Amino acid sequence: MTMKRTPYLRTLYLVACAAPPVLRLPVPIRAAQQAGWDVCLILTPSAHRWLAEDTEGLLQELEQLTGHPVRHQYKLPGQPDVLPPPDAVLVAPLTSNTLAKWATGVSDTLALGLITEGIGLRLPIVALPHFNNAQAAHPAVARHIETLRQAGVTVLLGEGGFVPHKPRHGDPDTYPWHAAIDALPA
Repeated sequence: MTMKRTPYLRTLYLVACAAPPVLRLPVPIRAAQQAGWDVCLILTPSAHRWLAEDTEGLLQELEQLTGHPVRHQYKLPGQPDVLPPPDAVLVAPLTSNTLAKWATGVSDTLALGLITEGIGLRLPIVALPHFNNAQAAHPAVARHIETLRQAGVTVLLGEGGFVPHKPRHGDPDTYPWHAAIDALPA
């Protein structure tokens, strides 16, 4: 597949987890592009499975929209990098599972490896969670959010970001993508 070259000066890695807003990824990609970002999409393995198995052609649409391959697994050591290096990272939607792994330094997937490394590289990182209020009530969630915030990650949880909903009452069409795009560096 031939990918188009983009005229953007800054590169954004959009790291997306398996939560319902992942089915609306064209929305933040277009918004970030309008804000001047060259967007590269990295999916968790579960998010990739959702898009590969449950949607008709969405992965191909996302590759065409970004002009880059959609990545979801580590490359082999001898393979070249196919994405430009990031200037910033947006993790959205961020599930409680990925939150827990990230805050404890787990790097068992490409998505986790990139966001864990991003902290050490001191990249600007914005995270927009998506989980229900029962998951948010777990005592570890608050600790994990605080760990990431202390590491310099902008976590948009609560007023002005994502407010957890009742279980099985989320609406992916009301997910506040705009808050995440607005929180990226200018």
